[in-house]
Amino acid sequence: MNPVVFEAIKALLAQNKIPTVALTKSMLSEPVPMPMIIAAVSQYKNNPEAFKNMVIEPSSKTSQQKSSQLDRIEQKLDKLLALLEAKK
Repeated sequence: MNPVVFEAIKALLAQNKIPTVALTKSMLSEPVPMPMIIAAVSQYKNNPEAFKNMVIEPSSKTSQQKSSQLDRIEQKLDKLLALLEAKK
């Protein structure tokens, strides 16, 4: 199975959603041929427990990266707001 499709299905399962072809395709980070998506969803439907056991919780490193990026965005927004207030 294509690792990108597998990651998309794992992400859907982590969100407590049932993988379908459409949902899986919407979660892909890169283009994947439709037959590969259909085959992966079929594998899930044939043995959902195998996929559920492979679901990995989001790592704290990823959430730390997102929060630091959010902090940088907030700092930039504060600077822009201060510049706008100074111009009034």
